[in-house]
Amino acid sequence: MCEVGEDYREPAPAGPPPPRPCREQKCVKCKEGLPVVVIRAGDAFCRDCFKVFYVHKFRAVLGKNRLVFPGEKVLLAWSGGPSSSSMLWQVLEGLSQDSAKRLRFVPGVVFADEGAACGQSPEDRAKTLAEAKLVLQTVGFPWHIVALEEVFSLPPSVLRCSAREPVGTEGAYKAAVDSFLQQHHVLGEEKQSRPCPQHPQGRAGPPTAGQTEALSRLFNSVKTLTAKEELLQTLRTHLILHVARTHGYSKGFSDERHGDVVVVRPMREHTLKEVAFYNRLFAVPSVFTPAVDTKAPEKASIHRLMEAFILRLQAQFPSTVSTVYRTSEKLVKAPRDGCAAGTPGPRCLLCMCVLDVDTADSATAFGAQTSSQLPQTQPPVAEAEAPTVSCCHSGMGRAQHCCRMEADPRACDPRACVTAQLCYGCRVNMKDLPSLDPLPPYILAEAQLRSQRAEAEQEIQERLLEAEDGARPGATSAEQAHEDGARPGATSAEQEGADGL
Repeated sequence: MCEVGEDYREPAPAGPPPPRPCREQKCVKCKEGLPVVVIRAGDAFCRDCFKVFYVHKFRAVLGKNRLVFPGEKVLLAWSGGPSSSSMLWQVLEGLSQDSAKRLRFVPGVVFADEGAACGQSPEDRAKTLAEAKLVLQTVGFPWHIVALEEVFSLPPSVLRCSAREPVGTEGAYKAAVDSFLQQHHVLGEEKQSRPCPQHPQGRAGPPTAGQTEALSRLFNSVKTLTAKEELLQTLRTHLILHVARTHGYSKGFSDERHGDVVVVRPMREHTLKEVAFYNRLFAVPSVFTPAVDTKAPEKASIHRLMEAFILRLQAQFPSTVSTVYRTSEKLVKAPRDGCAAGTPGPRCLLCMCVLDVDTADSATAFGAQTSSQLPQTQPPVAEAEAPTVSCCHSGMGRAQHCCRMEADPRACDPRACVTAQLCYGCRVNMKDLPSLDPLPPYILAEAQLRSQRAEAEQEIQERLLEAEDGARPGATSAEQAHEDGARPGATSAEQEGADGL
């Protein structure tokens, strides 16, 4: 018999599927408690098991490779949002007496007021600061409140990668633990578990009206929302880094691009759903602070578009976020042939990432960047054909290196000078900034200092090559003269010996 086209499947049910049992099923962890939250499909946790699961993910990041040694000062960057508030509460509970494995570092909190960049009124900013101070006083950690306007008074040294202390060995970590425990017994249990509240140390006073106006002018001059978000992130990082270095914090809640300050992100493994449920179940306070992308549509910036795309995938595939993070950790640029793997190279002026300066092969991004600058760097035909006289030929302009400046247009153009010290991503963002004048002074000062240092190194290298080339013919002449002088002497001696015979 032919069965092609026949359907022998069971008929579909007439009614909707039966409802999924919620209160009847048990916790997937302890098999006893009633579930209160469903994290992923089929993973229903009770209140206690969910807390253990949440805390374990936080501790796993801190315990990985033993990034934080006992007794080290750790600066917690708190924005008032759900994730940073949850992180603050995790540290607070980890330092309590009844914690199973107590955290052994010394925490501090920094709060950056970004109201001027978001267009907040002075009244709204004062209200937000009052709410933030109330939460910080409740926590009891040493805290620092800084305004984003303070970036206009930062020193250029904040953009320099300081030398990092060598990583301790296994024995050094155990010795640090023993020393911390001994100090813990000497100072007393109560004093170590709850640090005494301190007054803010990072802000001497409110920002001036000129600084607020300069910050508003800077963000208003940026064309796209993507560039605004990147600029805000960069300035915020520089400000927090300055606070960490000023007050002796070596860890900031990992990248190690800044050298002496290591940035750790312990909340990276937590999803937004987990953070929201934890804050709801355990009454974690938070402060709402508007951002530059508040009420912006989905396609307003690359960040918003990528966030919406990833969250839609996360709703269907629960492991999307963790997979993206773990895959990105494996993306390491391989060293070129003949280059040492651990040799540090030049870093980006803004994000402090290592610049890709390889000349073995040209990347598409570098080619696009170079081709986009060609119409801007080529001089007009009339100016190019005009005869020019080198002033350095007569010796009058050697001190000013004017001919070198004419040969290198970056020495005359401040924008080209800054752009040459940026990575490709920061270059793209800087295109949305029409002028460099609104930038904070420390960025322009560091760019000028790096350019002068590069010119000095190039000049020294050229002089060394000239000295080497000039010394080589002299050495050859001396050797030739020595050979010419030695050979006649030997000949006359031989002649005298011949005459004596």
